[in-house]
Amino acid sequence: MPNGDGTAAAKAAAEYLGDHGLVLVTAESCTAGLIASRLAEVPGAGQVLESAFVVYDPKAKQRYLGVSAGTIDRYNLTSEPVALEMARGALKHSDANLAIANTGVADDADPAIRPGTQCFAWAFREGKRTQIFTETQRFIGRRNEIREAAADYALERIALYHRRFKH
Repeated sequence: MPNGDGTAAAKAAAEYLGDHGLVLVTAESCTAGLIASRLAEVPGAGQVLESAFVVYDPKAKQRYLGVSAGTIDRYNLTSEPVALEMARGALKHSDANLAIANTGVADDADPAIRPGTQCFAWAFREGKRTQIFTETQRFIGRRNEIREAAADYALERIALYHRRFKH
């Protein structure tokens, strides 16, 4: 479980990114830039953080990241397919070789989705090869606690998925 203030997760992620030549772009909805912000707090983050897209509105996801309206209609905004398309779009519109995407709900605003549900995607690119990993987690707490936990979790999983990508 994430530690809450993001310091350890961000430092570990920045070190891992730097050690492995990874440069990150984020595509964030529910976390609203918190993943990038946490990483930016680490000295030297400019070497491993390229850019961040904050795309709350469905139309922004479509316009800036190329998320398909059909995917949103079929799976809902809080879904792994939407996170996957967000990550793919972030890579397409950047020079980064790793994209992290997050979409979810941190409260009970959508009665169809349990509060705390977060969908993630980690997309790695090396040359012409791209691989995307997705997962869904549910965090418990108040709105900001859920957002913070989701940001930490996204950073903490970089090494795991990068190792899977390399094999």
